[in-house]
Parts: sequence; structure tokens; C-alpha cells
Amino acid sequence: MESIAEKADQRQTHKKRMANIEMLRVLAMMMVVSLHFLAKGKLLPTLTGHLGAQGYLAWLLEALSITAVDVYVLISGYFLVETGFRCTRLIRLCLQVLFYTILVPVVLITLGILNPASVTAHQILLDILPVNMLHYWFISAYVLMFLFTPVLNAAVHGMGKVQLKYTILILLLMESVTKTIIPVRLELDNLGYDCIWFMVVYLIAAYIRLYGIRFFSDQKKCRWSYLGLIMLLYGLVMGVRLIYLKTGKFENFISAPFGYNHLVTIAAAIALFYTFYHWKFEGRAADLICRISPYTLGVYLLHEQSDIRYLWQNWLGADRCNTPGMLLFHWAVAILVILAAGIAVDWIRSGIFDLAGKILAKSQLNLWLKQIDRKINGKME
Repeated sequence: MESIAEKADQRQTHKKRMANIEMLRVLAMMMVVSLHFLAKGKLLPTLTGHLGAQGYLAWLLEALSITAVDVYVLISGYFLVETGFRCTRLIRLCLQVLFYTILVPVVLITLGILNPASVTAHQILLDILPVNMLHYWFISAYVLMFLFTPVLNAAVHGMGKVQLKYTILILLLMESVTKTIIPVRLELDNLGYDCIWFMVVYLIAAYIRLYGIRFFSDQKKCRWSYLGLIMLLYGLVMGVRLIYLKTGKFENFISAPFGYNHLVTIAAAIALFYTFYHWKFEGRAADLICRISPYTLGVYLLHEQSDIRYLWQNWLGADRCNTPGMLLFHWAVAILVILAAGIAVDWIRSGIFDLAGKILAKSQLNLWLKQIDRKINGKME
């Protein structure tokens, strides 16, 4: 049972959180689950062939979810730009990842789902060195970005508004504009699946935090901008698809808008961020969201663990989606089930970590890490 003082401390912590942004964090993770259900559940038919009603619907759901990663990084950058570097935060993140990469195989072997004989040396490396081995590409890119935050924050706070704006524009020219308008796959283009793109998004988030974007000063405008940009993205894909079907050209350009670094995609992510930024979200629902949002990363780490990332989709009906109605039903159920399961597991994980953290709080290791933080942050506490 929690004491009254502990509950009061928790409420105070929740008040410090922006419930609207935490709601967006939860929504972004639901979008991530959506993307993985559609793609890894083999529900996205090839854009160069026949689609049918279910195919068009599946790609529309993909378009509605594609801003997930950019939104998640925007949220992180928005908060981290005003926060000093903390070794303990990085260590906790890495230990959180190890919790899933090591524990999930053990559970699967215990349940008889995973054959111990199928575990290779490569798989063991994947599990014990998840960041270095790209067990989760997002985590590897995020950790590298996080390691650069002292440099990024120093640069951002050392620049003026105009200098930061033009730096971002030049980076977008390289990362987004060229791949958006040139109808071929560029060798430099990694579709946003790397720390370079994450750092660009981080700088955009920093600009939003420090200066804001005047165009997105009205929530209604933000909301309609997001919907319009998503439909533009969907229209671009289907438009290039029609050109391909008639001419046989631009095959590699059809799905370009579904890259995280596409100009329309990042613009839609910014519009969605501002839609929630302007939303006044209060009451019990806001308190609930603030309670569960810290566990959303666990949702990703659970369902994307390498031993189950291609299994859970059929467990939740991906192989039974033979009509548009069944697709919508199983898609919605899968998102809710994975979200609930991931939050529950990470809540347990968090309790274990909090207990260990209290034990180590006064240790020499913790004092040593704080000294490193002070040296990295300079005058920042």
C-alpha cells in the first residue's frame, strides 16, 4: 500500500507533466503497433499490383500511422533540449532494453514456444548487445542521438533563432527535400532509419521548444493541416502508383512518402505535435494518461523483441483479415491488446528497477555517475 505522502508526490509529478503531450506519446506508440501489425502481418499488398478495397484501406491505415516515429522523437527532443545529460537515464534505458531481450527468450523457452536448439551465437549476441547489434533499430538510433544531446543542446543554445532555422533548413534539404522531389532512390537516403535523421528531428523539436512555429499557432489549423498532409501523402503514393501502372516507370518512387524523412511525413508529424500541444487535456483522464505514458516504450520493446516480432500478428488475427471489416476489427484489437500487455509488463519492470534504484542511490557508483554528468553538462545541474 502506498503512503499518503507517496501518493501526493506522484500527483505532484503528474502535474509537472504535460498531459496533452503524454497523450500524444501514447498515440504515437499505438501508431507504431499499427505499422508493425500491417507490415509484419503481411497486410500491405504490393503497390505495383492489384490492391482491392482491403488493400486501399490497409495503405490508408499505414498513412495514418506513418508519423509515429517522427512524433516520438519530436516529443523526446522537446523535453531533452532543456534537460542536462544524465548517465543514469542512459543506463536505465539500456537496462530496460536488456530486460526484454534477455527475459523474453527465457519465457518463450519455458512456454515451449522457442526451441533452445534454435538459439544461435548470433541470436545470443543480439540479445546481450542489443544496441550494437541493432536488435531494435529505433533504440540504436535513439541511443546514439541521446549521446549527442550535450553537443546538440550546446549548439542550439549557442545559436540564435535565425541561425538555428537555417541550419535546420539546410539539413532538411539534404535529408528530406531531395528525396521528396527527385523520382529515384538516392543512395544516401536511409528512409529516416538512423540517428542522423533523429538528430535533425531533435533540432526541429528544439526550435519548437525555444521559438515555436507561428503557422501552427491555432489548433484547428494544426488539426486540418495534419489531416490534409496525410491525405496528400496517401494521394502521392497512389498517384505515382497509377503512373507506374500506365508507364512502368518510377517503381522505386511509389513508396517514398512512407519514409520517415519524407518532407510531407515530417510536416505531418509537426502538425500532429502542435494539435496536441494546443489541446487542453485535464481531469481524471489526464491523470491516467500521465500514469501510463512512462511505460509506452515497453510496448515497443515487448512486441518488437526479435523472437516474437513476426509471431504476434497472427496470434491477434492478421491471418484472418479477409475483408475490410475484418481488417479494421483485428487491427483495432491488436493495437489495444499489445498496448495493454506492453504497459502491464513494463509497469512490473519499472517497479523492479525502482527498487534497485533506491538500493543503489547512495552507492559510490551513483556518486561517480553524477560527477560525470556535471563534467559533461558544465554549469548545468
